Amino acid sequence: MTHTEKQAASPEPNAERPEVFESKEQEAYLGLIRTHEQFTGGFARLFAQHALSMPQYNVLRILRGAGPGGVPVQKIAERMVTRDPDVTRLVDRLVKTGYVSRKRCDADRRVVWVRLTERGAELLGSLDQPVRDLHRAQLAHMNETELTVLIGLLAKARRRE
Repeated sequence: MTHTEKQAASPEPNAERPEVFESKEQEAYLGLIRTHEQFTGGFARLFAQHALSMPQYNVLRILRGAGPGGVPVQKIAERMVTRDPDVTRLVDRLVKTGYVSRKRCDADRRVVWVRLTERGAELLGSLDQPVRDLHRAQLAHMNETELTVLIGLLAKARRRE
């Protein structure tokens, strides 16, 4: 019987019988995915209270960081934490809510500049403390040294060295 056949014949893992992984890499990957799902759920619920998706919130933060001049749509796509294939639609929805404005560049009509509106800035301001509180609550069980090590390990994993 192969390893895969044994797994298929085995019942779901439980407390008495720990989960078996094919490799440490698989265990690490699945651990990251589970952690991501656990953490993003809290943020999705927070943003949903304001009729925002997580990518929309990300766009608003990027625009706040860009300052009053705004940023071209293409640069928003490059700065997104999670890639979204249709930033234009994200911006469209944010324009409809009044959180952002957009304007074509006079010098190059292909370029569309997006700016955070006062309404969008107010919304972000109202979310700043709840977002900080959620970050703290999710990681309160870890001390500063552990967080520093975690940050370093995650950065190293992204570099693929």
